[in-house]
Amino acid sequence: MYDLIIIGGGPAGLAAANSAWENGLRKILIVERDREPGGILNQCIHNGFGLHRFKEELTGPEYAGRFISMVGNTGVEIMTDTMVLEINKEHEVHVISAAEGYRVLKAKSIVLAMGCRERTRGAIAIPGDRPAGVFTAGSAQRYLNMEGYMVGKRVIILGSGDIGLIMARRMTLEGARVLACVEVMPYSGGLMRNIVQCLQDWNIPLYLSHTITDIRAENGRVSHVTVMRVDESRNPVPGTEMEFDCDTVLLSVGLIPENELTRSAGIEMDPRTNGAVVYENMETSAPGIFACGNVVHVHDLVDYVSAESERAGAAAAKYVLDNPCDDPFISVRAGSDIGYTVPMKIRVNRVDKAADVFFRVRRVFRSSVIEVSANGETLFTFKRDHMAPGEMEHILLPRKVLDAAAGKDITVSAREAE
Repeated sequence: MYDLIIIGGGPAGLAAANSAWENGLRKILIVERDREPGGILNQCIHNGFGLHRFKEELTGPEYAGRFISMVGNTGVEIMTDTMVLEINKEHEVHVISAAEGYRVLKAKSIVLAMGCRERTRGAIAIPGDRPAGVFTAGSAQRYLNMEGYMVGKRVIILGSGDIGLIMARRMTLEGARVLACVEVMPYSGGLMRNIVQCLQDWNIPLYLSHTITDIRAENGRVSHVTVMRVDESRNPVPGTEMEFDCDTVLLSVGLIPENELTRSAGIEMDPRTNGAVVYENMETSAPGIFACGNVVHVHDLVDYVSAESERAGAAAAKYVLDNPCDDPFISVRAGSDIGYTVPMKIRVNRVDKAADVFFRVRRVFRSSVIEVSANGETLFTFKRDHMAPGEMEHILLPRKVLDAAAGKDITVSAREAE
């Protein structure tokens, strides 16, 4: 019997394990399906990680290495090359590996830290041929940075998420020519610093409100791509066709939290995030099962993943050691121009000074106001100079605001400043 089993050995799982150990748990297991811990960070060889968490700029492997070292200084077990097949509300974890075969492990608590996966071409239904040369940006990143394979020489990137932007620079540095980055929305889905450093600094054009409408092949490989402007309904506008002679298409068209295990366990899901509904301490609807990192909602900075996961690890330790009773909660709802909120529920009695709330807006804002209300009454406001869908927002709700909302639902909204 383990005190805690953590599913996923990436940045979320490592941070949760270290935090749970620091908060008193001693029999902790991380289950990781890859050959080594570190998760997606192992293929992110660019810098820019750790500015919030470690106050210095690190590469992805360096950031992962910090947490691997921390966990290595504890008694946490790490089981690699092992796949989790099933979990249930009785805290049983079904695992399989070549070395150990099929086993059922039992735990007092579980942390879900499976991360996310990329949306593929099939999910967005790009018309045209089905040739070689079409990759998700993350797959191309792994081929290039970890396996040593160059995936193409003349590249079009669809989608302006951070992975796509970073791969535009990476492919350029390796000698490829990135002809354009194409984004169907009227704004970029990535961080502003990546737009500047990965596109503008390398003179790579970004076509907003455009998409790929056709992929053609010669000899089984991508040869031409048609790009068109789209209207407000995202329908292609006739007469705006642009033809690109290329051999590679990289897709950076969104990330999907890896929640098959979560759903099969009967845990309540949020259709807006495609992740579990969580409380203020990252506990799911199943008592003793917590979730953190990109499996809950897609983060833009790994530093935020670590902070959230440390909170989940500490909460798992408290659950095992203190067995806290169930408390009443208030719901946090997404209002005008807000895509989602995390957490979705807050147990006021478990909040000390303030509760963290994370969210993303649905459109670009300049000078704006975040408004927190209950039953139409404004409880608190926050000012922002700029907000964009590609950048996660964060507010702290003071305990007095939560007390004022007792018995009511809280709504978080965004509006232009007057």
